[in-house]
Amino acid sequence: MSAPFMRCCQRSALLFAATRRPLSSSSVSTPLHRRLLLFLTQRYYDVEMLLSWKSNWKRRGIEKKNAYYGYTERLHGPDIAAAFYILTMKGSFRYVGQSEWFGSDPSAKFNWDFLNHKDTQLEEVNMSHTLISFRGLRNLEGQRSLRTLSLRGCPEVDDWFLSRLHIFQDSLEELDISQCLRITAGGLAALRNLKGLRRLDVSSLPRISNPGLVVILLEEMLPHCQITATGYNYNPRQEQDETAPARTEVGTGQG
Repeated sequence: MSAPFMRCCQRSALLFAATRRPLSSSSVSTPLHRRLLLFLTQRYYDVEMLLSWKSNWKRRGIEKKNAYYGYTERLHGPDIAAAFYILTMKGSFRYVGQSEWFGSDPSAKFNWDFLNHKDTQLEEVNMSHTLISFRGLRNLEGQRSLRTLSLRGCPEVDDWFLSRLHIFQDSLEELDISQCLRITAGGLAALRNLKGLRRLDVSSLPRISNPGLVVILLEEMLPHCQITATGYNYNPRQEQDETAPARTEVGTGQG
């Protein structure tokens, strides 16, 4: 831990102790929340530094989780490395030609048997509600048989992440990016490279301001893909009247 950070903590502790010292009868009766507010006001920059340090620490942790598993790949091959990365991130997967799942899901098989599938590629991957980021995608680059990818509710999935999905353009058929808080309409344009996509779920994306129009544009880019876009509070008829009728599953329920 850095010396400036230690000095900051020491100064903050001394000041907090000073605010607790009774200087007069009036100070003794000062409510606790007012004394705490005074302390935070006097040490605003120290508190700001602490919050910044916490944020940076969390960011480094996410980057470490999404590091490239190069050593595992050299030792066991790209398929084992991809499987190990998914399990480490608490995701789950299914191999090509098999029905059983490996992973953290209660219905999945969580053990080291995946090491016996050195040359077997992944067909379905579920990374929903994990911290996968665009850096972690490098661990999945060699999966040319990947048909289904679920990223539902992943907080690190953003527009830049979507632009990297072109590595699966020859195999990916189903994609779920619903409830991803950082995706914008601009990022969805990158999905035009996934020409083989048959199912796409873009439900409950809070940064999409015109969902009806976005769905129409997606259908133009991916004419053979079924678009699901539920969880939006809007009138699809009003938006579609301004352009053209759309073939999609659009609703106002919560996804």
